[in-house]
Amino acid sequence: MNFLSLVSIEFQKIRRSKILPILLTAVVILWIPSVFNVRLNFGMQAEGISPEHNFLIQGLLAMTWFMFPASMVVGTVLLSQTERTNHGILKMLALPLRTAWLCMAKFIVLLVLAAAQILMNVGVYYIGAAIVSHTEHYSFLLPFPFVMREAGMMLLASIPMLAFFWMLAICIQTPIFSMGIGLASIVPSVLVINTKLWFAYPMSYPFFVITAEYGKLATNLDTAQVSLFPWLPVAVFIAAMCLLIACLGFGRAERNT
Repeated sequence: MNFLSLVSIEFQKIRRSKILPILLTAVVILWIPSVFNVRLNFGMQAEGISPEHNFLIQGLLAMTWFMFPASMVVGTVLLSQTERTNHGILKMLALPLRTAWLCMAKFIVLLVLAAAQILMNVGVYYIGAAIVSHTEHYSFLLPFPFVMREAGMMLLASIPMLAFFWMLAICIQTPIFSMGIGLASIVPSVLVINTKLWFAYPMSYPFFVITAEYGKLATNLDTAQVSLFPWLPVAVFIAAMCLLIACLGFGRAERNT
């Protein structure tokens, strides 16, 4: 069985799961306050940012600080539990395939779920922007390439964080502990981005990237900007180490029982 076949099987396993509805619900809940409090965006012009840009960036900041990481923690635990329910992992381990491939196939699914939620976020943003544009008689709709650029940066920056969450789900067998540690790791990100060592904490990456974009759009705000060095080498190392540990630990507890 090749790797692409494994990935296809993993997608089939989550078709009837509740992961996608959970991700969509989180996005909708995120944008409801932005729509109801849309007039606050007009008060940010003193910061040098237009209302339409502020509407988007504030939504993305809320998404990257907590809602997106928290959704990925829950999604990661649910994804890992698809194999442990009814001892399905034992059946998969009995097949002539590499456990590392199975682990990475599931991680690919996690990446796709992350991309799916970010695309949901873009879709709900445009719905919300269209609504407030009608109610406020002011266009909050930004060009699609610009919005997708922000979404793409958010996804790329989240890969090391997702690798860390996946490692937790594999190494910690008890779902509530894995979820608790994952959620607890999100909270310090708002503090870490204000330090010089932000690049060593993968949970802060998406939030830092969007904060840096805020600084670019708000001419009267001074925020730290993204520097590829040492961030990129450290991010690659963290992601690689987390995935290596996850691959080595995948199915170990089940094989020892």
